[in-house]
Amino acid sequence: MKPSHVVQLLVLAALWGASFLFIRVGVAEFGVAPLMALRVTIGAAVLVIMLAVRGTPRASLATLRARAWPLLVVGVLNSAAPFCLFAFAELTLSAGTTSVINATTPLWGALVAFVWLKDRLTALRTLGMLVGFGGVVSLVWGQIAAPHGALAPSAAATALAALAATGAALLYGVAANYTKRTLTGVDSLTIATGSMIGGSIVLIPFAIATWPAGPVSLHAWEAVLSLGVACTGLAYLIFFHLINVAGPARAITVTFIIPVFGILWGALFLDERVNASMIEGCAIVLVGTALATGVIKRIPGLRQRHA
Repeated sequence: MKPSHVVQLLVLAALWGASFLFIRVGVAEFGVAPLMALRVTIGAAVLVIMLAVRGTPRASLATLRARAWPLLVVGVLNSAAPFCLFAFAELTLSAGTTSVINATTPLWGALVAFVWLKDRLTALRTLGMLVGFGGVVSLVWGQIAAPHGALAPSAAATALAALAATGAALLYGVAANYTKRTLTGVDSLTIATGSMIGGSIVLIPFAIATWPAGPVSLHAWEAVLSLGVACTGLAYLIFFHLINVAGPARAITVTFIIPVFGILWGALFLDERVNASMIEGCAIVLVGTALATGVIKRIPGLRQRHA
């Protein structure tokens, strides 16, 4: 990978890591559905502009119309539902913790592919899944077992929030496999644009029904604009560019860097506590993900049997 590609990868990880920071800031005032409806609608607008300036707007529009239903399904599975689950989780969990749970997405993608698409699993990939899921359990248990003050969430609330974040990662895995099954041959930018439009259509009625009764601060509006423009529109642009110039396998390694920035931004701007159990859980999750996705290709003495 060229140095310029590495820089772009780091910028992308910083943007997607920052999304957990902005969610944490915005969800307390906007609520779950309004915040995420604004995110996907702003992101969709940015992506529509990107699609228009690409030079083939008519062909792209024809594709959007022809594949409207699967794009709507992807919009729900990959945007509307997981975004809301993460926002709900961050009413309780820190931005750093949520970003680590998000890193299990490739594990769920591999598991869904095994169950649904009958992809083969080597012993190493299976081990990676077990290690990665064990890392999430370790991370969440560390949050529950940590000393709690009077205003700290209960163990049940923490567990429910972790379950919501894990469900969001699972939906990302389902969405990836559904996209592979139904939208193969459609370019990534068109899929992203169509799915964001679909997510907007689904979320806007919920946002209207639950719009905050009181005024929303400028700080929260800045967070949602950053989410939509930078962490969605701009981030997708960088991601698609990396796929084109460096290949999808290298572009997806951003998964391993996002938690680093998620924890960093939370500590710097939200004064979130970073303790040993969080670092340990993050390390276990990333090792498991590296094994499950083939970044670590073999362990001496472990035979590569297929499930």
